[in-house]
Amino acid sequence: MKKINLKGVSMQTWVRTLVLGLALLNQALVMFGLTDTEVELETWTQYATYAFTVISSIWSWWKNNSFTQKAQQADAVLHE
Repeated sequence: MKKINLKGVSMQTWVRTLVLGLALLNQALVMFGLTDTEVELETWTQYATYAFTVISSIWSWWKNNSFTQKAQQADAVLHE
């Protein structure tokens, strides 16, 4: 099992992780009807939430998120 090394995680990785977490939280709130939008705005809110989730998921998936010590060492070698 790989150990997570939080000290060496880059700021970009934290931002991508935070954006993905917010997108998933927002999507869950919309799914459970916990948003206070009007009926005519509801459709647009769902579209915007879905787009936000898709974009943040692709962005988080595409980027290299190095949480393990070996991955962080490989990143350091790559950037040298």
